[in-house]
Amino acid sequence: MDFIRKVLDRVGDKWSLLVIAALDAGPLRYTDLQYRVPGISQRMLTLTLRQLQHDGLITRTAYAEVPPRVEYARTPLGHGLHEIVASLIGWAADHHNEIRDHHARATTP
Repeated sequence: MDFIRKVLDRVGDKWSLLVIAALDAGPLRYTDLQYRVPGISQRMLTLTLRQLQHDGLITRTAYAEVPPRVEYARTPLGHGLHEIVASLIGWAADHHNEIRDHHARATTP
């Protein structure tokens, strides 16, 4: 049960979800990922990419070019997670107005 909690903590954090969603377009370079995940710091993006790679959800491919080029892509395991992430994003998009209304009512005296 402890391992399951750790996996859910990892794949459930906002940065991991957003990186997995951003990779829907296919392999991306670091700077492209940073652009597609607004608000993420360089440190957090680097940490998130390392963790996702360690978990087997993404790959990191370094090309022997000048200048060096590195791309990140989802693995088949990461693709399965993306299907879940896409459903969650769709749910949030469908219900964001309703949630905002609840927030407004909760903060109104």
